[in-house]
Amino acid sequence: MKKIGLIVFCCLVSILSASAQYVVIKTNGLYDALTCPNLGVEFSLGRHFTGDVSGNYAPFEITKKESLKHWLVQPEFRYWPVERFNGHFIGLHGYYMDYVFKKVDLPFGMNKDHAYDGVGYGGGISYGYQLYLSPRWSLEFTAGFGYGYFEYDKFVMKEDKQEYLGLYKTDYWGITKAGISITYFIK
Repeated sequence: MKKIGLIVFCCLVSILSASAQYVVIKTNGLYDALTCPNLGVEFSLGRHFTGDVSGNYAPFEITKKESLKHWLVQPEFRYWPVERFNGHFIGLHGYYMDYVFKKVDLPFGMNKDHAYDGVGYGGGISYGYQLYLSPRWSLEFTAGFGYGYFEYDKFVMKEDKQEYLGLYKTDYWGITKAGISITYFIK
């Protein structure tokens, strides 16, 4: 819980230091489609640079036996060749997540016969494009590639019991960010 408080504090300090600059709030439609609540804030760091912090929180259980509980924080530093919030951008992003997945089929060898309780972190590079819709609204497309490290306790699901299998560690190279976001400018 202390980590969450520190992350929120750093985000607020960053936003307040943006003073009379642009601040944007956003939501990622890909996560929305998966019924995963999310919110992002992006702020100007100069004519060609912005800082972005996005987060997801899914405290829901599908059923008593099935779970996709997780939270995720994704900070990103972006460079805009033309000007901030206009057209193409490239970025460096990181992420940290905490999760409990039970009885669901997921990529990367995670299947519904097991439960996974762990953390993941990593980072990568991203590319995106922001499409102007109106003076206050834009549509943002972004994708990122990078590295992730996952450490988790693995359990076998047997009827109403879980049998502990051990601590597992996994390295991952691949997609680390994806988004189609609707953004709103606060001036």
